[in-house]
Amino acid sequence: MTLLIAGVLLWSIAHLLPAVAPGLRANLVGKFGEGPYKGLFALDIVIALVLIVYGWQAALPAAVYPPPLYGSPIPSVLLLLAFVLFVASAIPNNLQRFVRHPQMTGVLCWSAGHLLTNGDSRSIVLFGGFAIWAILEVLFINKRDGDWQKPASVALLKDVVTVLIATLVFAAFAYFHASLFGVSPMPA
Repeated sequence: MTLLIAGVLLWSIAHLLPAVAPGLRANLVGKFGEGPYKGLFALDIVIALVLIVYGWQAALPAAVYPPPLYGSPIPSVLLLLAFVLFVASAIPNNLQRFVRHPQMTGVLCWSAGHLLTNGDSRSIVLFGGFAIWAILEVLFINKRDGDWQKPASVALLKDVVTVLIATLVFAAFAYFHASLFGVSPMPA
């Protein structure tokens, strides 16, 4: 479980630092340059992901609570919403006018969907850890950036494209989930 915890912490700290210490990024870029800074950040994230994957595989899951919504369609709806929000963070759409942090809100939906269907210790570390990171990220970014300036509205077609892309990616993840992660997203 130590590797999994270390990976989630490394991921969280690397992502939180620019929001918690905004001057740190500028100092590091000034000292090393934009390219090396981005390279070190990317290396840190790759190391965090490797620790998470190996930590997940090495951790022996222990039951902590009975999953309250195992077999329910609600977690799937939360996960589809997570994909929509994640895509919405990357391309212009009207959802950005209503949700200040679509990517972090998507991480929260993803985490909640998994915590509602998995009640084991390693799931709590991974999905609970990412949920805590997303909440902290939102709070620190809001503090750093101040009042929210809502973007202007865009054509409805951009919303349709956002939902379509997200639905296709969600369907692909659902289809390949068992082969990628060793667990079927559909209850037996």
